[in-house]
Amino acid sequence: MILGCSLVALAGCGADEIVSPGTGGNIIINNPAPTPTPTPTPTPSQTLVTPAAGCPTISTAAGLTDAGTLTGPTGTYRVCRLPATFTSNDTLRYIPGLLYEIRDRVNVGTDQGFASTNTAVTLTVEPGVITYASGSSFLVVNRGNRIAANGTSERPIIWTSRDNVLGLANDNSDQQWGGIVLLGRAPVSDCRTGVFNTAANPTANPTCEGQLEGAAVATPFGGANAADNSGSMRFNQIRFSGFELAPNNELQSLTTGGVGSGTVLENIMSFNSSDDGLEFFGGGFNTRNWAIIGASDDSIDVDTGAIVNMDTVIAVQRSTTGDRLIELDSPNVADRTPSNAIPQTRFQLNNFTFVARAGSPQVVQARGGAAIGLTNGVIRAGTNHCFQIDEPTTLAAIIGVDSVVGNCPATDPVRGGGGVTNAEAAARINAGTNNNLAFTITLTNNVVNGANETAATAFNANTRSTYFPTRTYIGALPDAATFTSLFQSWTCNSATQNFNSPLGACTSLPVFS
Repeated sequence: MILGCSLVALAGCGADEIVSPGTGGNIIINNPAPTPTPTPTPTPSQTLVTPAAGCPTISTAAGLTDAGTLTGPTGTYRVCRLPATFTSNDTLRYIPGLLYEIRDRVNVGTDQGFASTNTAVTLTVEPGVITYASGSSFLVVNRGNRIAANGTSERPIIWTSRDNVLGLANDNSDQQWGGIVLLGRAPVSDCRTGVFNTAANPTANPTCEGQLEGAAVATPFGGANAADNSGSMRFNQIRFSGFELAPNNELQSLTTGGVGSGTVLENIMSFNSSDDGLEFFGGGFNTRNWAIIGASDDSIDVDTGAIVNMDTVIAVQRSTTGDRLIELDSPNVADRTPSNAIPQTRFQLNNFTFVARAGSPQVVQARGGAAIGLTNGVIRAGTNHCFQIDEPTTLAAIIGVDSVVGNCPATDPVRGGGGVTNAEAAARINAGTNNNLAFTITLTNNVVNGANETAATAFNANTRSTYFPTRTYIGALPDAATFTSLFQSWTCNSATQNFNSPLGACTSLPVFS
């Protein structure tokens, strides 16, 4: 995740990198068990899939490589290995009995440059396609190229691990392959040259860009086009990702770098990422309908000048691992020392439900002068402090916290740090409307509003951003009907969170007709 770090030698990278080091200190605790327990579908005794006859032809000259077959509990599949680089517009077609394999690093196009305006290569992925990888293999959509991975609610696109295909993954498996990296030409604030733009000197570095260092091919990201379009991803599951490339340095399910507002990210599930569920570095866009389940580090990590509005999010930690549910930071010019580098990170989240494991550091941490706005949220906090606000610049930058409830601890539910006292931090959070950090949680099926959540007063988040609808409820899911319509059909089930999905368990593959 560390956008300024080597893919091979990532130790010592900061929060501005594309492979995130996390914060360490995992504490084993117990989450409230979701009910009912999901039943894997199909069962291991069913062999439903027979291999496709061969690999289809694509436009890229290197083509797809027929890598033989792979057999798991759901049957035997033809394996078609992706080329190292897609050099032409191509489509990964859905063909029954066929899997696509990511081997090592797979590129969509090559970098088109900081000031480019063209789109060189678009990779289209059809609904129902399943792509797998293992080890440090990952997919990179390079700057100036696009992905069009648009599944449907009945036929999501699935990115997963070889172990998942073989039936070897369980509800605590993670770190089985790399993940997806999506890069663009929108502004970022952590310039690889070390010369930063500031409000006083906004053109100190007119070509500020980040850099994924150490790869065989230079991989920059960022530019001057806030409206840049890196493509679209709708109805995608990203399972068992986050391979450790170096000690304490891992990829996550989805990492964005310099992605602009023309990009569409909707209805995405991150399942058991060994690092963050998702991480945004710079850029700016709107995104909605996320299920972030079982991340081993932060569920959501936003950094280096990202300006993101996020709507309707479920984040549930595993009982045995997980750090913060939100980690928010801004440019780290001197190892997390607040700076005036621009753009400053600005993150707003509306209609969310967080289920934290007891014992993680805190549910939400903001620092580095980053601006946070939270509206219409439900936090099942366990024993965790609900908020940590570090440094006076971060305290001053708070957009607002309104209609957020949680069963936070009675002692210091809000804490300060880095020159902010607990009392100062608490006063700023409590200045919002309709907040209750001593709330009695009545959630059903772990994430659906119960009687107390239903009775809470909502905030009109549309006044903060026109991207947010005007709603009359807090939390991500006001009732069972919304749970069914928004998430049930395209997700997968686990002991951490049962969606009652017809696609079955996350430890198995769905079989589409």
